[in-house]
Amino acid sequence: MTRRILPLLLITGLGLAACIPQSASNRPERASDVRENQSTMIDLLLDDRVAGGDPAPTWTMASVNPNARQVPPSRYTVRAGDTLRAVGDMTGAGSEAIAIENRLTAPFTLVPGQQLVIPGGLYHRVASGETGIAIARAYGVGWGDVITLNILTEPYILRIGQRLRLPPEARAQDQMSVASRAASFNLDIDAIATGSQPALADGSVPTAPSAARRAPVTTAIAAPSAFSGRFLWPLDGAVIARFGPLAPGKVNDGINIAAAAGTPIRATADGVVAYSGDQIGVYGGLILINHGGGWVSAYGHAERLDVQRGQAVKAGDVIALAGATGQVQSPQLHFQLRRGRQPVDPIKQLPVR
Repeated sequence: MTRRILPLLLITGLGLAACIPQSASNRPERASDVRENQSTMIDLLLDDRVAGGDPAPTWTMASVNPNARQVPPSRYTVRAGDTLRAVGDMTGAGSEAIAIENRLTAPFTLVPGQQLVIPGGLYHRVASGETGIAIARAYGVGWGDVITLNILTEPYILRIGQRLRLPPEARAQDQMSVASRAASFNLDIDAIATGSQPALADGSVPTAPSAARRAPVTTAIAAPSAFSGRFLWPLDGAVIARFGPLAPGKVNDGINIAAAAGTPIRATADGVVAYSGDQIGVYGGLILINHGGGWVSAYGHAERLDVQRGQAVKAGDVIALAGATGQVQSPQLHFQLRRGRQPVDPIKQLPVR
């Protein structure tokens, strides 16, 4: 694999206090070194391809044109034939934001003469192939904030032409300094699980997963329709760090399991691989599996990844080999279970042993 480790200074809010950080001697000591390191790594993250010629992460497949438009708050009187989508196109506001503001529910039927409140704000129009992560990064805001503001839900697949309301602090990349871009860039497991799907056109459907290993899927992929309701241990070993607070200001979003290098890591349940790569430096080799029903599992510090994005897996399938990649000093597995964007204690979901 390429680029096993990204500087921790670019990755914020990862909640992985259980992983042993690199020694202070490995970190930049001078401010000039930090700035240079930030600039270099941001350039790598914004490239279309990563070192060694491997495909870039899905969320960078389409560059984002920061075309956001400031829409003033207003009112609109519905006319015969109007649809919610058409009202959004006419006013520049997102149809979803209009529905939220006016407490409209599916099928969003409008009545002539109806008064709609048009929520003001900064709106980005989603283009083909853009992902939530890339859009948030283009404006220097957190993808989680965009989810909350637009009340986005699973499977978090954006629609081409959709207008996303942006937080008030949103700024275009060309208006931000290198330091500001570094500070605003926040790539974590939740962001990948919810914001890495490329936008689809109306009428298009996500790519169906395949059990066969193949090139990584670069389109939106279909999530499992249902969850089996049962998890298995991903490998045998002693739990060396448990879920939850570890020390003041330090929280572990999963558990860490000791393992000899090369130990097979197995899928905890049936699902579809949502991510397989090493772009989050603190985790090294990382796999995310979508199990349906809002459940996602994460497997970090792998020395070898044996599955690709879009691949269907069964509970117990070998998906990787354990290692000491990322910000740890001994072989181990960092294992997370997440439901509805929130980490849950894996011990409470796994069989007693």
